[in-house]
Amino acid sequence: MVSRQKILIVDDDNNIAELISLYLTKECFETMIVNDGESVMGALTSFSPNLILLDLMLPGMDGYQVCREVRAKHSIPIIMLSAKGEVFDKVLGLELGADDYIEKPFDPKELIARVKAVLRRYKPAPSSSRSSSDKCVEYPDLIVNLTNYSVTYMGKKVEMPPKELELLYFLAASPNHVFTREQLLDQIWGYEYIGDTRTVDVHIKRLREKIKDHNNWKISTIWGIGYKFEVKN
Repeated sequence: MVSRQKILIVDDDNNIAELISLYLTKECFETMIVNDGESVMGALTSFSPNLILLDLMLPGMDGYQVCREVRAKHSIPIIMLSAKGEVFDKVLGLELGADDYIEKPFDPKELIARVKAVLRRYKPAPSSSRSSSDKCVEYPDLIVNLTNYSVTYMGKKVEMPPKELELLYFLAASPNHVFTREQLLDQIWGYEYIGDTRTVDVHIKRLREKIKDHNNWKISTIWGIGYKFEVKN
């Protein structure tokens, strides 16, 4: 029997949380609800979710702080839920490591589609001996493996949210090829993603904070166009 994927719902409004749980259960997901940020880390251990739906306006520890603490230890996908629709709030959420951001009130079908889209892109495989079918790119001091969702930089593992890793892999897999922001948005987030090109800029910024320029390669900005993974011949 195939085990159901688990969704952790973090929302202080239990009526909304129960409604979200109902939608997800109908789609054959297993859910768990917690109503405050302090309970999230414990739930990660006891429930081992595949994805977190995280409300921003929580009592005590807010969603931004929860996202920051989760990201410090885990690469589990996070979708933020918030009534705040300003660009600043969305960018801040993405900078802290969220994989998507949905405004309240939301359409149930859109929520389910976003959850499925994020989970489709995050399917870490158990570690095993490398085969020819592995999706992996290697450069001096950098290994990006899309098969088991791992990044090794300067000999050390680097924790990355799924979107950051996928963006790095996509660029590194096509060295010296220039991609527009629109192309990257479409390739990494998909046509169903409702966002703007600033999302790409935010993720590039976070990648550069973790993966510094190397003598042999770097993530280059092509002003007015987009980005490329530049490799020296």
